[in-house]
Amino acid sequence: MAATTTLLDLVTPTQGTLSGTWGDTVNYGISDYVDIAIAGTLSFAGDGPITLTNTIGSASGNNIGSTTGQYMVIRVTGTLTTPKIITAPSRSKLYMVDNSATGSTVSFIRSGQTPAVSIAVGEKAFVYYNGTDYVKVASTVVAGIVGPANGGTGVSNNAASTLTISGAFTTALTVTGTTAVTLPTTGTLATLAGTETLSNKTLTAPALGTPTQGVLSACTVDGTNAVGYRNIPQSGAAKTTSYTLAVGDIGEFIEVGASGSIVVPNATFAAGDAVVIFNNTSGAITLTMSITTAYIGGADSDVASISLATRGLCNVLFISGTVCVVTGNVT
Repeated sequence: MAATTTLLDLVTPTQGTLSGTWGDTVNYGISDYVDIAIAGTLSFAGDGPITLTNTIGSASGNNIGSTTGQYMVIRVTGTLTTPKIITAPSRSKLYMVDNSATGSTVSFIRSGQTPAVSIAVGEKAFVYYNGTDYVKVASTVVAGIVGPANGGTGVSNNAASTLTISGAFTTALTVTGTTAVTLPTTGTLATLAGTETLSNKTLTAPALGTPTQGVLSACTVDGTNAVGYRNIPQSGAAKTTSYTLAVGDIGEFIEVGASGSIVVPNATFAAGDAVVIFNNTSGAITLTMSITTAYIGGADSDVASISLATRGLCNVLFISGTVCVVTGNVT
């Protein structure tokens, strides 16, 4: 048999030998192997360890098989229930390992190597034998932080890392993956606009105005209105029939027009809730106090019915869900 090279086991024909078989020996023992060593892909599907072994061609054939170790690309597909161990020859060699499987990692080693080179699901990485072990030299999965000057985002790819935003920003911020994002608790947020994607959940933040010391007119809670009410909004249209107060009436006023009455329900409101009632009719109207306990301001008697005078105004303040106090033009 002809001699071979020490790394890829390529045939090295000796002058004066291989009479009549020289062409086949070169093609099978050199050309075919150089071809797979530069551009060949060897694929494996599913579970089970694989041991790659260098083979040697001859005039009778190239001997390239399903576990030949001279291939350039090693690709794993299918579903893995455990890490797939691939053992390669202890020879100076560069491999591109493609884990296109689902379920588990690929462990790339020389015989007896620990720890293994781990290739994650979906990862493609170059590994080479450094004379002792196989090591990873490049990967499609970036570890650490790559700055914008180098084509990165400046955000860590580590799922456990924290991105802290300080100061003001005026454009939309998008953070993908599962990176935790902490919005600043101090400093200036002139505007917080756009849609922020945090931990795969979408947060849409309104614009925040910049308050001037002593002036709240520019400080907004929803991007349009000043903090707090500068007037009391009306709760719907004027009531012309019997109407029962609802949670949606809190902080607003009810107008009774033409005719009608008001029912104050029990166990509906919470302590501190308040509703204003205006009788915009030519006669008194009745407030039916279905709530457990109702007082007229300044009196110590529980009343079941209260009269609100014509063009009169009263305020219903809830002390709890079952107790209220009514003040104004009432008897």
